Amino acid sequence: MAAADFQIDDGGPGLTLRLTGDWTATQLGRISRRLDGELHDRKIDAVDLSNLGRFDTAGALAIVQAANCVLPQAAWSQRPEAGRTYALVEKLERESAGPPRRSPGWVRGFAKVGRGVGDIAAEATLSMAFLGRLIVAVGTALRHPGRIRWAAWFSQGERSGLDAIPIIATTNFFIGAVIAFLGANLLTQFGAGVFTVQLVAVSVLREFAVVITSVLLAGRSSSSFAAEIGSMRMNQEVDAMQVMGVNPFQALVIPRLAAMLAMLPLLTFIGMIAGLFGGLIVTWAELGYGPAFFIQRMTEDAKMSTHLGVGLLKAPVFAVVIAAIGCRQGMAVAGDVESLGRRVTAAVVQAIFAIIFLDAVFAMIFLELNW
Repeated sequence: MAAADFQIDDGGPGLTLRLTGDWTATQLGRISRRLDGELHDRKIDAVDLSNLGRFDTAGALAIVQAANCVLPQAAWSQRPEAGRTYALVEKLERESAGPPRRSPGWVRGFAKVGRGVGDIAAEATLSMAFLGRLIVAVGTALRHPGRIRWAAWFSQGERSGLDAIPIIATTNFFIGAVIAFLGANLLTQFGAGVFTVQLVAVSVLREFAVVITSVLLAGRSSSSFAAEIGSMRMNQEVDAMQVMGVNPFQALVIPRLAAMLAMLPLLTFIGMIAGLFGGLIVTWAELGYGPAFFIQRMTEDAKMSTHLGVGLLKAPVFAVVIAAIGCRQGMAVAGDVESLGRRVTAAVVQAIFAIIFLDAVFAMIFLELNW
């Protein structure tokens, strides 16, 4: 086996291309680029095949793409089989459709925006359909409490709620400590270090405890809901439930929704206690205010109960959003692993976005109500 090579002889009446070696896919190497460069704007009149070895479609394609003319069949008289291969490749290359015309950049940009808007509209439509089915399933469960699968409710409550207590408490503890550090550092510069207690209490009770807890559960529980239900969709277990007369919403969605609805307020309260404890430790260490002073400053403020109520009021709403988004994305999984990955990612992203958006809406509402 010899590597493909060529020589161009232009000393005669016309340009002659001399092919040597094996013009096959394994022996061409980078000769196609060199041949194209040397034949640029030059017309071949004859082909010398006396030293040509093996010849396949890859070699024929290299000559077709480099030559500026169609070589006549007589030029391949020394190797008729090579001429037939060349003629076949030349015909296919000539008759094949060219690359599709690329649209201008501004057209592609508008098309991408249009597809994004269409995807958002389709997702919103499917979400509203899911919400309708969820409302019907909740109404059915309330009308027929005897059909409730209590074992699934308690199992989901333990997995999505109680098992999350350590991470919820730890995270909120450090959030409260960080707020206290910032307050002690900034407020003491103005001689108002005593107000660090109010800063920690208001921020933890009203915002940080419920938001941090909800975001953690969005990443922990919403993704698990989507993955569990999505895996059942991939294995056709959901279809099997429908064949057996079991409502998938009653068996899969309602227990997860109920568990999240019951557990998130509890976890939020635990997060509040942990955040306040973190702030207490820091104010005690940095400012010298003991636990009794910290608790007294909190209880003297009449609006602390309002801040506590505002934080706990958001928790059920966030719970419904987290559970509904996770289950909705799980129900939308197709039959492949790639779809499962996309839906799990979408569940986490949409749940976190919804939590932040709803928290901003609640802030505006409570601002208008002067709460």
